[in-house]
Amino acid sequence: MPTVDMAIGVVILVGSAAALAALARRFGVSEPLVLTVAGVAASYLPMVPQVHLEPEVVLLGLLPPLLYTAALRTSLVDFKDNVRTIVSLSVGLILFTTFAVAVVAWWLLPIPFAAAVALGAVVAPPDAVAATAIARRTGMPRSIVTVLEDESLFNDATALVSLRSAIAAMAGAVTVAQIGGDFLIAAVGGAAIGAAVAAALALLRTRINDPVLDTSLSLLAPFVAYLPAEHVHASGVIAVVTCGMILGHGAQRWQGAASRVAESTNWRTIGFLLESTVFLVIGLQVRWIVEGAWRSGLDHTTLLLAAAAVLAAVLLARPIWVFTPVLLARLLGRPTEPLSHAAVVSWAGMRGVVTLAAVLLLPDSTPQLPVLELLALVVVGGTLLVQGTSLPWLVRLLRLRGPSRAEDALAKAELLQQASTAGLAELDRRIEPDTPAPVIESLRQRLQWRTNAAWERLGRPEAEVATPTAEYRRLRLAMLDAERAAVLRVRDAGTADYEVLQHVLARLDLEESMIDRFDEADDEPRVEPLTGATATGCTHLEHAPLLREPAGALECARCVEEGLTWVHLRLCTDCGYIGCCESSPGNHATAHFAATAHPVIRSIEPGEVWRWCYVDELLG
Repeated sequence: MPTVDMAIGVVILVGSAAALAALARRFGVSEPLVLTVAGVAASYLPMVPQVHLEPEVVLLGLLPPLLYTAALRTSLVDFKDNVRTIVSLSVGLILFTTFAVAVVAWWLLPIPFAAAVALGAVVAPPDAVAATAIARRTGMPRSIVTVLEDESLFNDATALVSLRSAIAAMAGAVTVAQIGGDFLIAAVGGAAIGAAVAAALALLRTRINDPVLDTSLSLLAPFVAYLPAEHVHASGVIAVVTCGMILGHGAQRWQGAASRVAESTNWRTIGFLLESTVFLVIGLQVRWIVEGAWRSGLDHTTLLLAAAAVLAAVLLARPIWVFTPVLLARLLGRPTEPLSHAAVVSWAGMRGVVTLAAVLLLPDSTPQLPVLELLALVVVGGTLLVQGTSLPWLVRLLRLRGPSRAEDALAKAELLQQASTAGLAELDRRIEPDTPAPVIESLRQRLQWRTNAAWERLGRPEAEVATPTAEYRRLRLAMLDAERAAVLRVRDAGTADYEVLQHVLARLDLEESMIDRFDEADDEPRVEPLTGATATGCTHLEHAPLLREPAGALECARCVEEGLTWVHLRLCTDCGYIGCCESSPGNHATAHFAATAHPVIRSIEPGEVWRWCYVDELLG
């Protein structure tokens, strides 16, 4: 294919993938499934050429950045808390699935057991992209999403090492000791190389202040970790994941704010484009893989039976592995996770790009190679169709609730309040005798406005009450539009240097991006009471009543007397006094605490029953 035609094809491919993914998000359906189905349909169009995905392109070009962008967003703390579960799923379950599929394939197909094990290793690992996309769209509890994301980062390593051992067994003798050694080298070597690369990059980052240079370093990171690990026959997957998790965990210490923002935006964009393109390419290969297997010479009945049996083995292996220890623990009277959580984890096993890339690693001498490629394709499509479409229904059936936007907003407000207190304390320590008073006041007001903006997300919606932050946002955005229009008039008149104009426009854009905004999702109506988490270590919240009848009408009496308008109302749990919040002009709830030292207030806004301790700055 000519170079120009190839370039045009790549542009069309990536553009189509992005457009289809955007449509899937718009209508709330599974992106991987939509993209795969669209690819299947396109493969039968006469003008679409045959697409052959080289395994090196996936394993060297696509897999490292996909794993890295997921690892950057993975909490190292959550991983440590769930390490036993993650190891069980990413190692134990992968090996169990590998041999379960191998037994079925060996029984039904005329292939040696080593080739059957290779097929099992190919179809064993769930796909990180599919799991994350469906988990977040479904609204699962955050603990389940964490386990699925962390599992999907490491299971590829187990599967690829198993595949490497199976290919070696097909070529000649291989011992259990050799296989065990391969696993040890892959795990320990990959983790060591990933940690070493992360340490080197962290050292460089502490000496780099330019966001462009820092982002360039970030773009190299997954390949710098992956390639050396694969060169010494360690796991490049584990190296990339380890490197990404360490760098993501220490980013606040090693990078500047501008570098962190740029890195986050760039990797989210790269991840979106790669994920979308990969699933579209999977679909585009379907026609040719099906035709190759159909003409392989194997009896068609046996082929269809093998496809159904292998898919069934994949679908059943995961529930068996997940439920067995849970049920045994319950029989022995030991505490365990809820059965509903186990059910969702056991059904979230969608396969994806690694499966189709891994099957292409099989040598041409592999018996029934076209059939094995088709079986891998059936597992990918079958799991996306069966599990991907039914998983949201299962979550709703089990009445599992994902993270509440309102509860998240409350937690964010609490954390910002604590951060603001620390910032104000540092301001007091840093004030010098010659520090201008207006500067100090401006800093205090900026911090107060930021904190109030978080609290104002609670209570009645903005349509019912105009909060100070909302008014500031509305007016400042209008001012910025007018300022930008004035600068553009100067640009069009050609009376100012272009670099000067770009600098001023960039400053305006930066300020607009920093203005406190509500997320659109946060404006959706709440259907559950906003209660807040139970605080630990706060004696005031422990002894304060959960509910108390107001001492008077549901209004701020001081605001009525002074002719002020309140934003939200708070109730003192000690005496029942009702005062307005800190965003209100009077700030009478805080004034009541200052006058009486009553430490705990409760929101009496509709749908809110959370409490707040002024002394310890904790929710309860």
